[in-house]
Amino acid sequence: MISYPNIDPIAISIGPISVHWYGIMYLIGFAGAYAFGSYRAKRSNGLWTKDMVSDAIFYGALGVILGGRIGYILFYQFPAFVDNPLIMVRIWEGGMSFHGGLLGVIVAMYVFARKYQKHLVDVTDFLAPFVPIGLGAGRIGNFIGGELWGKPTDVSWAMIFPNDPLQLARHPSQLYQFALEGVALFAILWFFSQRSKPRYCVSGLFLLCYGVFRILVEFVREPDVQIGYLAWGWLTQGQLLSLPMVVLGAVLLVEGFKRNLYPQK
Repeated sequence: MISYPNIDPIAISIGPISVHWYGIMYLIGFAGAYAFGSYRAKRSNGLWTKDMVSDAIFYGALGVILGGRIGYILFYQFPAFVDNPLIMVRIWEGGMSFHGGLLGVIVAMYVFARKYQKHLVDVTDFLAPFVPIGLGAGRIGNFIGGELWGKPTDVSWAMIFPNDPLQLARHPSQLYQFALEGVALFAILWFFSQRSKPRYCVSGLFLLCYGVFRILVEFVREPDVQIGYLAWGWLTQGQLLSLPMVVLGAVLLVEGFKRNLYPQK
């Protein structure tokens, strides 16, 4: 077993104001997306500019935060929301959903695409390779916060998380997700999109790979206590929400190469 590096989840504290590492990880994700997006914009033959990238990151940030919060409440806290709708605005209690954030970003990118008269999928194809930066940073934030841990295990790299009331050795599933959703997904999408690909393909590969990675990690991740398993003693809410991503991603990849359409100004 490996000792959990008990890092204070509060990075900076000035009087009553506290800045958590999780929030800093969000900023790192947005900053990284802007840096790599600006790099790609210079090589886009005029399709993108740094100002467009900056604007897209701003719209995306709003989509992530609003969609992530709304999605968490509707997907994971719906009975509590019915009893007390005000929990939607209790952001200090935490709670964000990737799948809700994804839907929020799609809506935000639709607004962005209308503003710049771009095809929605041309926008998502361009931005998709940078999303794993934020995903990976977010999982590190989860790890520092000692939340979203894995199932009990006897593997040699198991950890005991301080917030775990049972104090059991568990899979550090946050690090698995960092490796897959962050590092591996970034590498796959970055190299796949090095050369221009037909419309739908990069977005499709993102959906397919993320969905597969999330489904796999959910097998060793502790299910949300308020939901548990949905069926068969192993199906989780995360897997159920990720399955449509796998199907849609595969369809977009096939259709993208079949149609062979490329981004236009």
